[in-house]
Parts: sequence; C-alpha cells; structure tokens
Amino acid sequence: MRARPNPLQWLWYALGGGLPRALSPWVLADTTGRTWIWRHLARAVVQMLPVVAACLVVPVPLAYRLSAAVGGLLLGLMFSVAFMTETIEHRVAKAGYPPGTAAQLRAERAERDRVERHSTYRRDGAGSFD
Repeated sequence: MRARPNPLQWLWYALGGGLPRALSPWVLADTTGRTWIWRHLARAVVQMLPVVAACLVVPVPLAYRLSAAVGGLLLGLMFSVAFMTETIEHRVAKAGYPPGTAAQLRAERAERDRVERHSTYRRDGAGSFD
C-alpha cells in the first residue's frame, strides 16, 4: 500500500508546498492517474478558497459578492487549466523526478488504453477466436 499524505500535508501540497521524499511515489500517482485532471482542479479550488471567501464577506449587496466569487473562481480555474501540464511537471520535479516524467507516464498509459480498446479481444469478445 502506497503511503498517503495526512490532511495537513495534503493541504500544504494543494497550496503548492512540497512533500517529504517518502511521499514521492504518491505525488507521481496523483499527477499521472486517470483522475489527474480532477485532482488538479480540486487543488486549484483549494488555492482559490481564501479569495472566494473574502469576496463573500465584503459589505456590498449579495449579488455583487456572489458574482465576484463565482467569476473569480471561474477565471482562476481557466488559468489553472491553461497552465495545468506545467504545474503538474513542477510538482513532479519537486518530488524528485526528472522533468517530463508525468507527461511520459500519461502518454504511455494513454497508448496502453488505446491498444486495449482496439484489441481483437475487446472488439470480438472472448469466444470468437477462430
């Protein structure tokens, strides 16, 4: 079983901090697994929560506060998506892996998935070998 960060370590990691070297395999799995995009977006939302919260407590009408909070969150997520691969590679490099490792592992997994989807076994079923 792979070691996982505790909640405080994960929060620090989500805010851009590094984790102990013992958690490097977890960082690589976090940034290359099938859900890596959703995990990245979750970290981005955590990073923006203080700003969103600040928007909600400003003494102006509620509609202004909500529109500022939602607009800021959406704008922040757009920037986060725009720089997603660079951010991921930086996280992986901070964990001690060579630059490009995450992209290479994701590409290898995508190729394996593509080959599996187009394999004879998948296409024709298990009982159709002649």
